[in-house]
Amino acid sequence: MKAISRIWHGWTTLGNADAYEALLKEEIFVGIQSRQIRGFKGIQLLRREAGEEVEFVTIMSFDSLDAVREFAGENYEVAVVPEKARAVLSHFDSRSLHYEIRAEMRSA
Repeated sequence: MKAISRIWHGWTTLGNADAYEALLKEEIFVGIQSRQIRGFKGIQLLRREAGEEVEFVTIMSFDSLDAVREFAGENYEVAVVPEKARAVLSHFDSRSLHYEIRAEMRSA
């Protein structure tokens, strides 16, 4: 099977955005990395202001759906959102989307 991208969106108020970003980078992402999930390749964090809210997108990469299941459980489409994150998010996707990575090109 091809590599998999897991994409998820969450939104905060303008006032909670920096705290949420710090929580992701300093605690949540570190916790994911420390799990040493076989087939986990990495995670990206995207951020943009959207009116009165700030939108965050996480893009996780995995070698396979089996690796995604190791991260998220058998019902792997359900979003994994720790309580600390829920406390500062205004709303978020209840499910993550999964795509096969069909091509990737990086600058030389």
